[in-house]
Amino acid sequence: MISSENINTHISEFDGIHRLALSVDCVILGYDEESLKVLLVECNTPPFVGKLSLLGELVNPDETLDEAAHRVLGIWTGQESLYLEEVRTFSNVDRHPLGRVITVAYYSLVEIDHFELSGMNKMNLKWVDVNSVGDLAFDHNKILNECLDSLQQRLREKPIGFNLLPEKFSLNQLQNLYEVVLGITLDKRNFRRKILSLDVLIDLGEMQQDVAHRPAKLYGFDHDKYAQNRSQGFKFEI
Repeated sequence: MISSENINTHISEFDGIHRLALSVDCVILGYDEESLKVLLVECNTPPFVGKLSLLGELVNPDETLDEAAHRVLGIWTGQESLYLEEVRTFSNVDRHPLGRVITVAYYSLVEIDHFELSGMNKMNLKWVDVNSVGDLAFDHNKILNECLDSLQQRLREKPIGFNLLPEKFSLNQLQNLYEVVLGITLDKRNFRRKILSLDVLIDLGEMQQDVAHRPAKLYGFDHDKYAQNRSQGFKFEI
């Protein structure tokens, strides 16, 4: 039997049994050419006081999920224009000790060496290697792991990795980024052949300066060429 009831039938119950909160949690990932790190803050919600947690806030009634996520970035980092990607919703009924809170997870990418924390509670923020995170508050370990899985998948099929690099980079730096994030070792010759065949790099005609090793060529990411190629059905795959 098909019920005729719908959401409007129970609109009066929104302040009763259907009461819940909606939040966003942002997994802010940073790269420093040695490791991938996540930005964490000390939790002040019992029973997790003293543990580290991801950065999140409740969604305001007058904003979308994306607007809320960008607001979180602004509150905690002073920047709202970072690369941001939605991953999925987490809705376990007991995921928050204060009541029913459904959260939508996002991840954003920053290059740590050119990123200065300037938001509120700056002293409570901490960059932690993703391989050394430990036990986080709430279900944030699960959220972090799923965001990392999503990042690894996207990194192979979309040039989001360039958000973690300086504007000018060497092929060694680019390969190292992929190896660190994917947790694998890539053949140098094959990687260079593949990345150059994608035709999305600009040879800047410059060499590295003030390095202990032999200076390498510097490249930049060609945003216009990538957009043009993508409109023609081009697929970025590593």
